[in-house]
Amino acid sequence: MDEETPQADVIEIGQGIWADTEIFLASLLRPWNAYQVLIMLGLLLAAYLLRRWLAPILHEWLRTREGWPKWRLRYLLVVHKRMGLILFVVGIWTVVLVMREVTWPSRSYLLAIVAELSLAWLVVALATRLIANNLLRLVIRYGAWIWVTLSVLNVTDEAEAILDGIAITAGEMRLSLLVVLQAVLIVGVLFAGARVVSRATAVRIQETTDLSPSMRVLTVKFLQLVLYGAAFFIGLRAVGVDLTGLAVLSGAIGVGLGFGLQKVVSNLVSGVILLLDKSIKPGDVISLGQTFGWINTLGARYVSITTRDGREYLIPNEDLITGQVVNWSHSNDFVRLDIHFGTSYDDDPHLVRKIAIEAAQSVERVLSHQKTVCHITGFGDSSVDYVLRFWISDPTQGLTNIRGNVYLALWDAFQANGISIPFPQREVRMLGSEQGQKDR
Repeated sequence: MDEETPQADVIEIGQGIWADTEIFLASLLRPWNAYQVLIMLGLLLAAYLLRRWLAPILHEWLRTREGWPKWRLRYLLVVHKRMGLILFVVGIWTVVLVMREVTWPSRSYLLAIVAELSLAWLVVALATRLIANNLLRLVIRYGAWIWVTLSVLNVTDEAEAILDGIAITAGEMRLSLLVVLQAVLIVGVLFAGARVVSRATAVRIQETTDLSPSMRVLTVKFLQLVLYGAAFFIGLRAVGVDLTGLAVLSGAIGVGLGFGLQKVVSNLVSGVILLLDKSIKPGDVISLGQTFGWINTLGARYVSITTRDGREYLIPNEDLITGQVVNWSHSNDFVRLDIHFGTSYDDDPHLVRKIAIEAAQSVERVLSHQKTVCHITGFGDSSVDYVLRFWISDPTQGLTNIRGNVYLALWDAFQANGISIPFPQREVRMLGSEQGQKDR
């Protein structure tokens, strides 16, 4: 009997709403109500025609607004899209206010209801544009439209009773459609608020020069975790969900995920370690294996690295913790580079070393206040071998190009001073031909 009672209540409420709907439709046949319906249709037609005329003018005007902030242009585009509804709201409220002054309120009763509904729909449509996520924006927008419609029509109690009657029961837990919808709406609104707050705070944190880049990223990630977690749990508590069972369930799920998602958890923990120990940060130049590039972002699971050829590599955080990483700009930006070359045995080694040092220092990016040296490394088969060592302070500008410029400077200096760069020469003897000549 207890299970049939909610269903009977739902049927009874539905029958009552249907009876009220029939009475309302019948009342539309009365003269003044019919006149109000005709006035509404006329206002809709007028708003449509005005929109057809004004929308192209506003669109062309917006195209000439160069240099305006994006947020201002974005909202003007929303106005352009909702211009028909805006014109209808202005028109119907003007008619309602005029009719309330010149006639009885009952003569504009239907117009007043439609005016309140249209204004509420317009406010919801404009307010939900602040939500960036498309799915979340649609859920909140349509949920708010339904709620304001029920509120204006004064049928919220009946709607809540119907939604609360549609429920499933498992032991002591009863989950109704009303609770689910309330949870989705409240959590959605809280998530949207958390997103706005986190974005605004992230911008302020990124502009703070007192914090290192890695600490800024860590602070933003921690703030987002706190805001979204608080929004989720506050939303569930707001609709009366008991979080005790959820804590036990989350613990069991956490154990299962710990075994199944070891790599993911390892990358998450490694990401936190990278942010805390400041070993790498956005803007650093690193080498990992054959990958050489700049760190763009430090993510929760991976690090984004862009190479000089435009490729973007997503390196798991665990690889940066467990592997050998060369950070060219960890403690400072000074980098020493070595290039190897050889000259002929006929050239004076003392002169070669002097010319090589002067040639390297003539290159723009080579530091003059850091000592440039040139040493003999050995006597090869066909050349005297040297190593030239110089320093730069801008590894982010590339390493291959500076080596190439120094090689070009060496070439020009050697050509100007008559120093030759030998290449291996081999003497080939044909043993068969020599034996034949001896036999003759």
